[in-house]
Amino acid sequence: MDPAAYDAWYDTRRGRWIGETEFKLARQLLAPLPGETVLDVGCGTGWFTRRFAAAGMRLTGLDPNAAWLNYARIHSDPDIFWVEGDAQRLPFREQQFDYAVSIAALCFIDDERTPLAEIVRVTRRRFAVGWLNRGSLLYREKAGQGAYAGARWHTATEVRALFEGLPVSNLIIRSTVFIPAGGFVARVTERVLSSRFPVGALLIAAGEPIRAVE
Repeated sequence: MDPAAYDAWYDTRRGRWIGETEFKLARQLLAPLPGETVLDVGCGTGWFTRRFAAAGMRLTGLDPNAAWLNYARIHSDPDIFWVEGDAQRLPFREQQFDYAVSIAALCFIDDERTPLAEIVRVTRRRFAVGWLNRGSLLYREKAGQGAYAGARWHTATEVRALFEGLPVSNLIIRSTVFIPAGGFVARVTERVLSSRFPVGALLIAAGEPIRAVE
């Protein structure tokens, strides 16, 4: 898909509402403060990266696609640092970032456990990783189509299982975008339902790395 076309979807009424709703939950689960460092793994065109940067954090966006990174670089604040790299071998030292986020990117990688372990390795305080939810309305409407082609969809139970054996604590799973069509009913539903209900289009797992005591 063309990066400009992908990014333009977030300028539509439905796309902007979905994006902002997902960003709101991710930011709430991370709770970073202005000036702290955030790594966005699988940042694509940088839509979420730009929103964290606009909130005052210091951002690094990583993606394997040079064309999409170039688009992100051209359309973003020059203070954001862009890195072409593989999520399965993050080119960063241990605990280099205060926080790490990844929104619906790992579901396009065959071995999801390896990038998860890498995210935990480079994070000092907290991470938030999002997956497409197989128990959602979006799955029934869009699975296998357009930008969702080739993506793996998971239940909350499957997402939790991906973390088994990794050095993480206080793992929680929340969801958002319960009615992906947008509009008045969707917005009201989003305000009424708790993110604890695992039926939203996006599942976000958030937790903290466990560090060995020396």
